[in-house]
Amino acid sequence: MSDLKTRIGEDVKTAMRAGDKARLGLLRMLTAELKQREVVESIELTDTVVLAAIEKMLKQRRDSESQFRAGNRPELADKEAEEIRVLSEYLPQQLTAEELDALLAQAVAETGAQGGKDMGKVIGWLKPKVQGRTDMGKLSGLVKAKLG
Repeated sequence: MSDLKTRIGEDVKTAMRAGDKARLGLLRMLTAELKQREVVESIELTDTVVLAAIEKMLKQRRDSESQFRAGNRPELADKEAEEIRVLSEYLPQQLTAEELDALLAQAVAETGAQGGKDMGKVIGWLKPKVQGRTDMGKLSGLVKAKLG
């Protein structure tokens, strides 16, 4: 059983007791996403699986927030930003730029990557080490720049 899933379950109960409807709704969506992964994919929920679900929800909310801001809908953008803040509480400590650069250099050295064609190798090496600790979209851009 995932420690993260247990923590989310406890936070659902806390939000219920506190009457925090916005937080409760978001955590229930997350719980439903986790349950679906568990049932449909027939997998045991590890922290890695839970983090992947959280990252998926974060990406959706970041996209929505930027679209709402571009569409001059600040009230909806603010709601998305608040959900991003709540979901981010479940992520591990984010990597600093220096830590990310060091891991990227190590990945290139260990995979023997020569150029853009080796981007998949580098991302494959990095992904398990940075899961939940950095934005994978940004990481992809960094890898592309480094190998470009």
